[in-house]
Amino acid sequence: MKREEPGSRSAKLLYRPIGLVSSLLAGVIAGEIFQQVWKKAVPTASDDAPRPLESEYPLREIILAAAVQGAIFSVVKALINRGGARVYQRATGDWPGD
Repeated sequence: MKREEPGSRSAKLLYRPIGLVSSLLAGVIAGEIFQQVWKKAVPTASDDAPRPLESEYPLREIILAAAVQGAIFSVVKALINRGGARVYQRATGDWPGD
C-alpha cells in the first residue's frame, strides 16, 4: 500500500477552500443517499427520517436513523475528501494532508 508524502504548509493552505467546498458537497450527496436508503429500509416511513424532537417516533427509530445517517455521511465525506486530495496532488504535485 502506497503512503502519500506529507504535504507542505502552503499545500495545506491552498487546499483549504477546496476541502471546504468538497465537505459541503459531501453533505449534500450524503443527505440524498440517506433519504434513498431510509425510504428503502423503512417503506412505511414518511418522506423524511425522524428527527430527535419528533415525539411520534420511538427513540429506537430515531437512534437508528441517526446512526445510519452518520455512517453514510462519514463514508461519503471520506471518499470525496480523499478524491479531492488526489486530484489536487495530480494538479500541483503536493499532497495537501498530514
